[in-house]
Amino acid sequence: MRLKIKHRTEYRYDAPLSYALQRLRLFPQSGPTQEVVEWSLKTEGATQEAQFIDGFGNDTRLVSIDGEPHTIVIEASGVVETRDTAGVTGRHQGLAPLWLFQQQTPLCTAGRGISTLLRGIDGETDVERLHNLMSEVRDRVAYRIGTTDAGTPAETALANGEGVCQDHAHIFLTAARMMGFPARYVSGYLRMDDRDEQAASHAWAETHLEGLGWVAFDCSNGISADDRYIRVATGRDYRDAMPVMGIRIGQAQEELAVQITVEQ
Repeated sequence: MRLKIKHRTEYRYDAPLSYALQRLRLFPQSGPTQEVVEWSLKTEGATQEAQFIDGFGNDTRLVSIDGEPHTIVIEASGVVETRDTAGVTGRHQGLAPLWLFQQQTPLCTAGRGISTLLRGIDGETDVERLHNLMSEVRDRVAYRIGTTDAGTPAETALANGEGVCQDHAHIFLTAARMMGFPARYVSGYLRMDDRDEQAASHAWAETHLEGLGWVAFDCSNGISADDRYIRVATGRDYRDAMPVMGIRIGQAQEELAVQITVEQ
């Protein structure tokens, strides 16, 4: 499937910034599930300071903002040819060792809720057990926007019984690691069947299985990733793979607007 993506992020400030530095993970790479046909990353009101591949294999850009102007625009856009591989991404690559993806993080720390969740998970094979885990997370945590934020841990979202794709991924990751599997967070885009305009980018999880490599599980939709998915970045949790993150110095108030379209 050939998909066209446009992701525009606009920041408005009511006063000049003393300084700000942002880390951008908005550049997808070609691999077993996709081929990047064309892609561009443009900024207005910011200066690119560095470009590198981080320890998780993500194309990363650093941009700085100093003083004027009061509006900063970051726009990623391009065309990606995707392939349906039944969710299998393939063998592990990159500098980060597999054992790193079995470690807990502040957003993915297991407690009583995750332990209880796992009691009902069984299956004859690892793949079946993980599909059952995906279904259980989806059943227990309703998709509801505005009930969590970027800092909500997996245990809190599970206890609340509601959240978004980020929370589904964190709960799945935490549980899969308790089951003994390396598991990682994936950020990217999803082509929706009923609309082009989207409120946010998408997130799902991948688990590493012997003989298969990395396999994708999207709890929010109850499926393994197919050719409607575009991978952009991976990490141990959201903070390792978030599209835009940074720091700013100054008293200016910030307004944020995000526009995303994913078209076939």
